[in-house]
Amino acid sequence: MHRDPDLPAHDHHAAPTGTLAGTDMRRALRIGLGGPVGSGKTATVAALCRVLRDELSLAVVTNDIYTTEDAEFLLRNAVLPPERITAVETGCCPHTAIRDDISANLEAVEELEAAVGPLDLVLVESGGDNLTATFSRGLVDHQIFVIDVSGGDKIPRKGGPGVTGSDLLVVNKTDLAPLVGADLSVMARDAAAQRGALPVVFCSLVAPDGVAPVASWVRERLADWRRGPTA
Repeated sequence: MHRDPDLPAHDHHAAPTGTLAGTDMRRALRIGLGGPVGSGKTATVAALCRVLRDELSLAVVTNDIYTTEDAEFLLRNAVLPPERITAVETGCCPHTAIRDDISANLEAVEELEAAVGPLDLVLVESGGDNLTATFSRGLVDHQIFVIDVSGGDKIPRKGGPGVTGSDLLVVNKTDLAPLVGADLSVMARDAAAQRGALPVVFCSLVAPDGVAPVASWVRERLADWRRGPTA
């Protein structure tokens, strides 16, 4: 696990600054991906890397409790060079390492920036958790929450901070809807009721260009980041 007990504690709830520590260089945009076990977070990260790697300088931090399985999946699939993928072993529920004590993840992100930077984008993937998993705004600038249709169309109306407050809600595995009896129109209605104006995209990562709506959203956030804060 990337953590040194002698390091000073970070302010876990403050918004991350826009520059690299100790420099005046613009740091990478940080986007977190969370969601329940099996929803397709790692597959989404892999698909984003394949689509964006030729146009952006990017890196990935994964979180697992006692293994580095998600990072190993990304490495096996060669979505990025090995030096651009690192893993955090949380040793506890994944949400604690992305929301409560973010030191290990911050260290991992900063090490990647120092080793292979400058970077445009860092994707931070949480280990599989539940509908309560959210990222500290001291760690990431935006959060994507991934759910899937295999649990039925009730998931959006169950709510939870991931569903209601994430910057983008991704409803994945739409190809399975007929097999599990899920009504995508019901999911869209309930997601809109829970989220108001916050965006929702439906996708199937097994389809050609299935990640396209997510990638478009990421590009828009990066364009906003590059423009800097508005007055």
